[in-house]
Amino acid sequence: MSLDLRSLCFDVAELSRQVGMIIKIEEKNVSSVDIEEKSRNSLVSYVDKNAEESIVKRLSELLPEAGFIAEEGTSDKKSDDYNWIIDPLDGTTNFLYGVPVYAVSIALQHKHEIVLGVVYEVNHDECFYAWKGGGAYLNQNRIAVSKRKTISDSLVATGFPYYDFDRSKNYFGLLQELVHNSRGIRRLGAAAVDLAYVACGRFDAFFEYSLQAWDVAAGSLIVTEAGGVVQDFSGKDNWLFGKEMVATNGIVNKSFMELVKEKM
Repeated sequence: MSLDLRSLCFDVAELSRQVGMIIKIEEKNVSSVDIEEKSRNSLVSYVDKNAEESIVKRLSELLPEAGFIAEEGTSDKKSDDYNWIIDPLDGTTNFLYGVPVYAVSIALQHKHEIVLGVVYEVNHDECFYAWKGGGAYLNQNRIAVSKRKTISDSLVATGFPYYDFDRSKNYFGLLQELVHNSRGIRRLGAAAVDLAYVACGRFDAFFEYSLQAWDVAAGSLIVTEAGGVVQDFSGKDNWLFGKEMVATNGIVNKSFMELVKEKM
């Protein structure tokens, strides 16, 4: 079966906007009694679950044969061909605390390859999207990664793990190195947004571990279609399910990966 990825991407982008608007409205209605703890640093609410249910329902209409890999587990359907990878609300803790950085993230995986990705950052009404071979876009405008050539000129994004603190000493060693030798470090609290910002040149590099597939699937394609590079900490391609990722503009990739390999 041959899909019209461009048309499908536009449909998914519109779906993301619709769900994002509902999420934004619900920000005023969520109270502490609506919050559940997955772990001390990982929260969820009815907003995440309802958003995912809406996304799954609509995506099932757009591509009935596809399965799902979804953070809140609202569908256990799997496929050997196409699977949607969904984070209905990336940055849940930000959302629940009123910090205006969170997003809807939806990707389509074909076999072992991501072929479509949408990240809708709700608060700024910014929809980042890409399909395989079609380039990367922000609100209908073509985007590209930055052209900065050195780490010393780079603004770097990262995130802190929710668990797996065994690697934290190495992680903070890398962080210290970058604090001393880059333009600065930013921690937004939403990996999908971090990746979208690498794609449009706001950030020059991003790294994090203890990630899940739904955190990075959509953003990874947007980065690569914008001219960037995504890898795991070893410089290989086990980033989707390997729980670690480096994304760069490509130009600083060699020197950035040398630091990551040394410290991590």
